Amino acid sequence: MLFNSFEYLMFLPIVFLLYWLVFKPLRWQNLFVVAASYLFYGWWDWRFLILIAITTLCSFASGPLLEKLEGQRMKQKWVSAANIVLNLLILCYFKYCNFFGENFAAVLRSFGMQADWVTLDILLPVGISFYTFQALNYTIDVYRHKIEPTHDVVSFFAFISFFPQLVAGPIERATNLLPQFLSRRTFSYGKAVDGMRQIVWGLFKKVVVADNCATAVNQIFDEYQTLDGFNLLLGAFFFTFQIYGDFSGYSDIAIGTAKLFGINLMRNFNFPYFSRDIAEFWRRWHISLTTWFRDYIYIPLGGSREGKWKSFRNTLVIFLVSGFWHGANWTFVCWGAYHALLFLPLLLRGKNRRYRDIVAAGKLLPSLKETGQMLLTFLLAVIGWIIFRADTIHQAWEYIMLMFTKFRFCPPEYGKKALIYILILQSVEWLQRDKQFALQMDGKGISRLPVVRWTIYLSLVLMIVLFGASQAEFIYFQF
Repeated sequence: MLFNSFEYLMFLPIVFLLYWLVFKPLRWQNLFVVAASYLFYGWWDWRFLILIAITTLCSFASGPLLEKLEGQRMKQKWVSAANIVLNLLILCYFKYCNFFGENFAAVLRSFGMQADWVTLDILLPVGISFYTFQALNYTIDVYRHKIEPTHDVVSFFAFISFFPQLVAGPIERATNLLPQFLSRRTFSYGKAVDGMRQIVWGLFKKVVVADNCATAVNQIFDEYQTLDGFNLLLGAFFFTFQIYGDFSGYSDIAIGTAKLFGINLMRNFNFPYFSRDIAEFWRRWHISLTTWFRDYIYIPLGGSREGKWKSFRNTLVIFLVSGFWHGANWTFVCWGAYHALLFLPLLLRGKNRRYRDIVAAGKLLPSLKETGQMLLTFLLAVIGWIIFRADTIHQAWEYIMLMFTKFRFCPPEYGKKALIYILILQSVEWLQRDKQFALQMDGKGISRLPVVRWTIYLSLVLMIVLFGASQAEFIYFQF
């Protein structure tokens, strides 16, 4: 069920009303969340429910078992490892079996051997990477004694399957989300209004910005060999905002929807295109995933405690894993390696943590230095997104080479309206860059006036209705 679909438009208010008015006791409320979430997820394919149920049951069972084996560290390690391996095997089978089969078949064909028997056609369940990582996080944190194992199976099912963030994140931590399902929730009008603002802004980013950019991106990438460098750059520029509007738009809708139900989800984006270097970009982009890799891969490998070169080794590992997490294609691995190489100079010079504040804080405009830093970082990100969007590494290389060798200024052939929507997006987000999301209002300044607030709401809703391009799926559903 898509957030930008008519079905969801009917689904959300019904679930909201039943949640607060009918299913008031905590256990019934959680049970209703599970039922609504399974309906939401099963809308794509009921068979997906079997996999998420297996993942949930195995991860739930690991908690009390680890508790029972307290003091027997080796046995606890085996239980934790068994659940991790089981969940990763499920993930790898459905997400990567086709990839490895196709690559193995290609190797056999290079030796003149017939390899049709190697290839498979396995359906990738929507969002399997997201809920698998969420389940793994629980088992690891119980093993590390960061959270007490729960014996409430209903609350645990709600934690894993909570529909707003189920298929594209944020990837929640058990330490944050699970306790919220174990405690009674009360309706907050202020939080609900704030949630609705975030939903509206997320829909604007998705259906107005991302989907209009997608139309131009698809045309340009399909015809890239015949286009001049300026239009190729424009295609990469549009994809840069397509993936941002699409993915951060989903996160905004998910976080805003959770607020309607009295649930706080972690922030997933922090205006990444205002970053002054690549390290800052990765602190602001897909925060729930980057912090997951930091806490469960980078730090266990030694983090930055054992010298700069080992720190880079660990950084390279998480970037490569991050790339492979995004999809079963060598382009994603190459994209991860590309960002790791951009990260290397900052890491070796000890400057990977220098920008942790808000750019141009308290000012309307950035300085010339900050402007140059943001433009350079943005350009590097754009080149990376070409690799990410391409079907093959060869196509990515050819696209980039043509973009630079055939470059000449000329009128854009595609996406003229999308440029206007991007300008609106960036202008609003720049003015609101000190907020949690771009439409957050603190009741100060002109936002305290109802006429101003409602003018903004109605303008955005009209743009969504009139200029929304399609009911396209979110890009990150495939991951």
